[in-house]
Parts: sequence; structure tokens; C-alpha cells
Amino acid sequence: MQKAPLPSIWLRLFPFLSWVGELRRSEVLRADILAGITVALVLIPQSMAYAQLAGLPPHMGLYAALWPPVIAALFGSSRQLSTGPVAVVSLMTATALEPLASMGSEGFLAYAVLLALLVGLFQLALGFLRMGVLVDLLSHPVVLGFTNAAALIIASSQLSKIFGISIANEEQHYETVWNTLVAALTHTHGLTLFMALLAVVIIFGLMKYAPKVPAILVAVAVTTLVSASTGYMEAGGQVVGAVPAGLPALVLPSTFNWEIISQLLSSAVVIALIGFMEAISISKAIATSTRQRLDANQQLIGEGLGNIASGLFSGYPVSGSFSRSAINMDVGAVTGLSSIVAGLAVAIALLWFTPWLYHLPQATLAVVIVVAVVRLIKIGPFFHIWKVQRHDGIVALVTFILTLLLAPHLDYGIMAGVGLSLVLFLYRTMRPRFSILSRYVDGTLRDVQIYDLPTSEYISIIRYDGALYFANAGFFEDQVLAVEAANPKLRFIIIDGGGITQIDATGEEMLHHLIRRLRAAGIEVLMARSKKQIIDTLRYNDGLMESLGEERIFPRIKFALDYAWKKLGDSYDSINCPLRRK
Repeated sequence: MQKAPLPSIWLRLFPFLSWVGELRRSEVLRADILAGITVALVLIPQSMAYAQLAGLPPHMGLYAALWPPVIAALFGSSRQLSTGPVAVVSLMTATALEPLASMGSEGFLAYAVLLALLVGLFQLALGFLRMGVLVDLLSHPVVLGFTNAAALIIASSQLSKIFGISIANEEQHYETVWNTLVAALTHTHGLTLFMALLAVVIIFGLMKYAPKVPAILVAVAVTTLVSASTGYMEAGGQVVGAVPAGLPALVLPSTFNWEIISQLLSSAVVIALIGFMEAISISKAIATSTRQRLDANQQLIGEGLGNIASGLFSGYPVSGSFSRSAINMDVGAVTGLSSIVAGLAVAIALLWFTPWLYHLPQATLAVVIVVAVVRLIKIGPFFHIWKVQRHDGIVALVTFILTLLLAPHLDYGIMAGVGLSLVLFLYRTMRPRFSILSRYVDGTLRDVQIYDLPTSEYISIIRYDGALYFANAGFFEDQVLAVEAANPKLRFIIIDGGGITQIDATGEEMLHHLIRRLRAAGIEVLMARSKKQIIDTLRYNDGLMESLGEERIFPRIKFALDYAWKKLGDSYDSINCPLRRK
């Protein structure tokens, strides 16, 4: 007998109940365990590398890779999403904290934990309030421009560790990069560069010739052995050093510094939105392949709880990872158990394997970061967006350039991109498409300017595509009056309302006065194909409906034309009218 489905309230509170029953099948259990172990082999070295990118000690990356994958898998919507430290969020964490404390200090570490809590609380609030649509403000062009710029910033920020030189950070990131390149010409540490190149050769070599082998883990193991056996640290090479053994304790914030919170709040909001955008993007891509139903608000709750868990256990802000999620899916993960297994593997590493990480070269971690973020650089989509919509191309390019120029203040580039997107969107809606229509040879009504069609002196059909609201009501009125001025014998204007999506009070009032003005000039306004909600809105205005008249509202343009031809009578050759279907 088939079990009754669980009530929706239980699935919203405990989303993992939707897949936990599938683990009774041995093939699913095996697939998830294998996928979790495979992801962990990438997660462990990546998490340490990304922690350093955030200006934090490597063990905080492991802490952020411990509970967040488990919590996000249990309470999120995506089964295959791998949550944990990621490059972009790590860089944004560093830039958010640098103005508040010196990198590596106790204050810096404490603020990172606080930032994770703030990010998690904001995401959790958005999820509970069903406000996942807010992430739509981060349009594809903004995200494209930002991620490409961020990838270049992240990769270039690792140059000093690859060349083994120490350079003070300048106010602008590009100045720091330039100083690093200049110093590298004369002060490169040979052994450090050799270790970085060795890691590069191992990773790319295995990716090409043995793609099933965990290339990053092998590079970490080999370079660590070389470092330990050759006295790399004694020769001036930088290594990870001592990593605290054991699991992080649950630490509740004892006091809240409201001044610090207020300074971190804007960064927390931006990190929360960018992090969730990264998570939901890969989740949607996976859901397309697996045909899994995805709930963006539930995913926000999962990501929010994951960040809160990271903060409570001495981690820093996390998000869904493109690379690890792809690995998770490719290996065959079916349920969220794979992420739980990955978290358990991190716990095992923290309990028993931290001494092995002492001699891990910093240059190797820098290479791990560069290899990961290089995949985020995508030039082709820029050209595609430019061809599809020039305004979107401008947004992507401006976001890209400003993010590069304003780094390390990455949030400025994002906010500028979002602001420009909204301005250009408003500009487009202020000047929607306005067309005069006439009959084409195939019987359809088309734009007279595009197809060079003859028109009637007595009847004009106009089409308006967009909302009729305060920002474009004047534009609509000007265009209609221009039609009136260009046709002295005009008796009827038929508004094809099929493209009018909504109308506000300003648009309604403008239409009222326009109809009265045209009526005074001997021109009747007829409305055809208007949506029911538009007609219902117009009916609320008694004066407007009195001027327009219910008899002048038609479901089809043909009926409006029949009305006009009948009213014109014998004074007009309606049989040969350019608007009649031949």
C-alpha cells in the first residue's frame, strides 16, 4: 500500500524529508557516499585556499566547510548544490573587513564570524518573507560583468604568493597588482615560483590525461611532500603552518558592537545577494538536468542557515560552489546526503589529518584559487549580450570596468551596475514601441514605417507596446497628437491595446483628457483587443468611460474597423480602404 504524501507544511519545515526515503535504495546510498567523498577531496584544499583569499587562517576555511554543507543540504531546496567557501564571497569578505581591522588580527577574525551571521540572518529573513525575487535585481549583465572582473581581481591578488614576494596593499587593487609585477622582476623567490609551477603542471596535467584523478588533492599532497622533504620553509618558502586539530566549538556572540554591525551591514546585504545569486544559478542549471523542482525561497532559508552555522562555529560567509556542485552532479549524487558526507570528511580531516597540512606551500593554495576562478572568465557572453540588447551590453561592460577600477570595493561596482540597469530599464519603458499599422499583403497588420505600407486618411490604427504609466503617459499623448496633426481628414483612431500591459492613475487621466480633446476635434477614439484588467481599470473612471463610451470598446480590430466604416458611410470608399483585408 502506497504511503500518503507528507503535508506541505512538514516539507517546508524539513525539506530533507522529500529525499531521505530514497536512501533505502542501495544504489542511491552508494552514489551519494561516493559523490560526497569526491567533493570532499576538492572541498578541503579549496576551503583552506579561499580562507586565505579572505585574509583568514586556513583552518577557518575548514570550519566554514564543516557544518554549512550539511545544514544547507538538509534545509535547502537543491539536492546537489555544494555549499561552502567560494572565491567571490571570500574576496568580498576580505574587502568588507579590511577597513575595520588589520588582516589576520583577532578583531579581523571576530568580524568575519559576525559577517557570516549577518549574511545568514539576512538570507533567512528573505526566505521566510518569500522575498527571493529580490535577487532578480542582480540582472544577468550585472552578474556577468561582476564575476568576470572579480575573477581577474582574485587571480591577480594571488600573484604575490606565487612569486614569493611581500607587497603592501594600495588603496586601489590595480596599483597593488602593478607594484607586485614590478617587484617580481627583481625579487621573485625562485623556490616559491617553482612550487607554484609544479602545482600548475600537476593540476593541468591530471585534468588532461587523468580527469578522474582528484588533481587538486594530488597537487596539494605532492607539493606538501616536496616542501617537507627539501627544507622549503627554511629556504624562505611560505607554508600553511600549524592548523588547530579538532572540531570547532559552538560559540555564541557574547556582545554585539552596533557600530561594527552598522558598518558591516551593507557588505552583508551585498554578499548575501551575490552569494545567493551564485547558489541559485548553479541550482537552476542542475535542476534543468535532473528535472527537480526548485524553490528559491527555500534555498534562501538553507543558505541562510548554512551561513549562521558557519558563524556559530567560527567560520565565515559561504555560498554554493559552481565547481564543486558540478562535480557532485557529474559523479552521480542523487540526494543531499552527498553534502553531508562531504561535511563529515572535513570533520575527519580536522580530527586526524591537520598535522599533515603544516608544510603545505602557500603558493599551492594560490594556484588552487587561480585555477578555480579562471573558469569564471567568460568573454563570449559579452558579445552575445551586446548583439541581443545594446543596453544590457553597456551594463555588463560598465559593471566590469567599474568593479576592476574600484576594487577592493567590489560592492561599488555591483551597486553601480544595478543602478545603471534600473536607469536604462526606466529609459526603455519611458519610450516604448509606438507603431502606426496598416494591412500587409498577407492580411496581417504591420508597422507602416518598416514595411512602407499605404494608410487611410480617415482611420489610423496605432499600437503601443508597454505599460501606460506616469513616466511615459506624456510620450503616448505626444505620439497620438502627432498622428492627428499629420492627418487633417482623420476621423477615427483605433488603439490596438493588445500590447498595453497595465495602466496607472496618470495614464488613465491622460487618456481621459486625450479622448475629450480628440472628440472636440471631430475624432473618435476606439479601443480594440484591450486586456480585461485594463478595461476594468478604465471603468472605475466614470468621466473617462462617459467620454469613450462602452460602444467604442471592441474585442477585435476587425469589429472596430466595421464600426468606423459604417459611421463614415458613403462618404468613404471603405471597399478599397488600405486597412481592409484583401
